[in-house]
Amino acid sequence: MTGPTGPDREAVRALAELLRKWWELSAREGRPKPTQQSLAGRLGIDQTTLSRYLNPRHPSTAPLRTVELLHTVLRAPAADLPRARALAEEAAAVPARKSPHPADATPADATPADATPADAAAVVVVAPAPRRTATTRTATTRTALAFLAVLALGGGIGLGWSAFAHRAGQGGPPVAAAAAPAGPAASRWPLARKGDLLWKARTVQYLLQAHGHAVEADGDFGAATAAAVKTFQAAHGLLADGKVGAQTWSHLIIRIDSHNGPKQAVVALQYLLNNTGTATDITGIFTPSTTRSLETFQRARALPVTGVADPATWRALLASQGPAIHR
Repeated sequence: MTGPTGPDREAVRALAELLRKWWELSAREGRPKPTQQSLAGRLGIDQTTLSRYLNPRHPSTAPLRTVELLHTVLRAPAADLPRARALAEEAAAVPARKSPHPADATPADATPADATPADAAAVVVVAPAPRRTATTRTATTRTALAFLAVLALGGGIGLGWSAFAHRAGQGGPPVAAAAAPAGPAASRWPLARKGDLLWKARTVQYLLQAHGHAVEADGDFGAATAAAVKTFQAAHGLLADGKVGAQTWSHLIIRIDSHNGPKQAVVALQYLLNNTGTATDITGIFTPSTTRSLETFQRARALPVTGVADPATWRALLASQGPAIHR
């Protein structure tokens, strides 16, 4: 990716400077600064790409997910994360480059960017008719024969199924019902454990904070978070293994609505909503905007649209996050 252009140039440069600072200051508490090669390996990207993310002179825009992972891996200050997220989102707003197609050439499946639906419907692309050759005629004949065969087979299956259903209605063998598609209720609670990074760790940490446990929401499920989970589990009569599975999640989550919303639990809810692509401000306050975002998510996942974060909604939110990252 080449250097940014347009009004977001400063945002991209400022983001690169911040990421560079995280990397330079990561050598503390007896830990050496990671090499760019080892750091790139942990991020799952190549070293050249990482070098551009960390170079304020010739920067390349780092995706939000990479920014968050860098913040976690380099143990950057928690206060830096909101600014880094804002810069990443602003930098990502760089206008797309012009199409490589010549100005006088219009792709067959393209319509102008500012076209109305009526304009789009009116676009007609006229292509020269292909020459009919012997090979074309043969292929057409084969296609027609294959189509007729499918129709015949489909008709036979339909008649057979009708007869089978009729027998069932007359006391014949029962007809098996078609399996229902798996819905939100079929989503399983994810397993969160020591070594998890980003969304799993942060959700557990935010919810632990909401229950009064003093843990840092740094996105790294380390020893301190595991110890807090064990304390929480013991207090609720659960197996204190430090792993957050179905039983621990069911006690850890908090039902949130406009009348009940502990700040850190609301932060967890807003964080997960935003991660699914449902734009949500992470404020810790259950505002009408949060209610609308929650209802949008519930509607998209075929959940009851209540605007309430109940267990089914929490489970669907966790199931809708990106790939889990474990160190």
